[in-house]
Amino acid sequence: MRGTILLSHGSDAGPDATKVSALAALAQARGWRTQRPDYREDDARGHAGSVAPRLARLRTAIEECDAPPVLVGSSMGAFVSGLASLEHPVAGLFLLATPEAIPGFDIALDVRQDVPTLLVHGWRDEVCPLDDIYAFAGRRQLPLVILDDDHRLAGSLAAIERQFALFLETLA
Repeated sequence: MRGTILLSHGSDAGPDATKVSALAALAQARGWRTQRPDYREDDARGHAGSVAPRLARLRTAIEECDAPPVLVGSSMGAFVSGLASLEHPVAGLFLLATPEAIPGFDIALDVRQDVPTLLVHGWRDEVCPLDDIYAFAGRRQLPLVILDDDHRLAGSLAAIERQFALFLETLA
């Protein structure tokens, strides 16, 4: 086994969501263990109210790993994955449709600078403006892949899988 990947779904989704399910299958086929925390109970608290309980749930999952895991997240899952990387050693961050801030939550997105990170975003993201994550990536000199898609990135699954496979190769 190569290690553990924790895949965090977005709000209004679940651990069986299309993107996290596809990326989990891809990782497992390459010898990685995967876990998908279920944040649906936390999400019932609203966007700002779900951040702290999501972070607590993700922290617990990270602490149960025998080595620093790779964190993968979509939207709210990406936001909490980035914040979790500030508190715990992680092997990598693969973040999709990432918000730079959550309205009503006092802490903005951040990531550890010494962690391999790839941001994937849609040109037409109507929920998390591209300009925000573009500026975030620029300030930290992080790689950013921009796809011709909206927030859900539903039309870009094959491209996301290719990027994820390349990302995992760099970590292996």
